[in-house]
Amino acid sequence: MKKINPEIFKDQYKVKDGKYIFIPVQEEVVTDFLDKIKYKIKKFNKIYSALIEIISPVYPQPFFDAKRIIRNEIRGKEVVALNLGSGNSDFGEDLLNVDLLPYQNVDVICDIENIPFKDNSVDYIINIAVLEHVPNPQKVIAEIHRVLKPGGKIYCFIPFMQPFHASPYDFQRFTFEGMKHQFKDFEILNLKPVGPTSGMLWVVQEWFALVFSFGIKPLHTFLYLLFMILTFPIKFLDVILQYYPMSKNMASGFSIYAQKK
Repeated sequence: MKKINPEIFKDQYKVKDGKYIFIPVQEEVVTDFLDKIKYKIKKFNKIYSALIEIISPVYPQPFFDAKRIIRNEIRGKEVVALNLGSGNSDFGEDLLNVDLLPYQNVDVICDIENIPFKDNSVDYIINIAVLEHVPNPQKVIAEIHRVLKPGGKIYCFIPFMQPFHASPYDFQRFTFEGMKHQFKDFEILNLKPVGPTSGMLWVVQEWFALVFSFGIKPLHTFLYLLFMILTFPIKFLDVILQYYPMSKNMASGFSIYAQKK
């Protein structure tokens, strides 16, 4: 159980199995077969993280950036840092894992549209590939702004050119200009595209699976996973291509590093 000063919370809670619980505990609603596989693998954090970073079609720049920020600005310092919408991921003891579901590594169970921390109480927030899965991302961003201290920082990655991926829901995507609009109340320190090759690759994998499955859903799932395994090395072209000026037109997503004014 990670050390938390309960005075930082604004709402009533209960503690169970080392978790601070603010809402009724629920399990993930999983209906898609591929999502069921993901849900089972998520319980094994290191394996799931390795598969995401290596085998998935998305170049893992957001994880590299987040780990760099944690290493340079958070680790070992007297700051409050959240991994918001963490799932079962864990960046280490310096961040509190906050999620809707009771994964093993989660420290705080809540709805991130109502973050149970007091105003101006948090120094850093990491939020990777989460806001496409919430119905009201503007509400989450407003909550992030509320809980951050003046000068507090948010690192966030949101998809742009990615096919539908339920966990268990998938609601929206954002363009480069859309990202600036969503974070208009912050001082944007860095906004950059991630993975133009990834944006192409995931779509191509889905397209081949669609064409050659002939409408048979189990075959589609098998072919999609097969094409993913066969073609994932192509994404590493983004080591270079993500820095091309026009890569934002077909980026897999955008990462933003911003500061509360």
